[in-house]
Amino acid sequence: MPTQLAWEFRSELGVLQAILLGLNPITADKPWREGGWTRKEIVGHLLDSAANNRQRFVRAAADGRYDGPKYLQDAWVKAHGYGEQNWEKLVRWWQAEHEILAAVVDRISEEKLGAECVVGDDPPVTLRYLVEDYLAHQRWHFAQLTAAPAAD
Repeated sequence: MPTQLAWEFRSELGVLQAILLGLNPITADKPWREGGWTRKEIVGHLLDSAANNRQRFVRAAADGRYDGPKYLQDAWVKAHGYGEQNWEKLVRWWQAEHEILAAVVDRISEEKLGAECVVGDDPPVTLRYLVEDYLAHQRWHFAQLTAAPAAD
């Protein structure tokens, strides 16, 4: 049975998905601020973050702990070429990746949420913290996605 955190995770992703689906694709190639990522690159970064965190969530739940590398965001965004992708495709990828991630969180028991996780050289945190921080990270970037585009 999913934990309260899993229900909250799924609910929050539903809210974010509605926001994402409501964004105007015309702004997809515009940076959210001068010198910043475009909205396509932000969504791509969120895809990378989901992939990295899925590894963390699964390994922590399965092994009772996680110790792994940090995510090199600029290198990953560049490697995937998200700025060159079609907006609708990126939105579909976000939806699919987050359905997978929600299914993982649904299966993490309350006991496993206390698993110790070390990401790079950061201090240890719990798996619960990583899941909660993941949602905070999504909200942070959705504020960028919904911000007025930078002036040309």
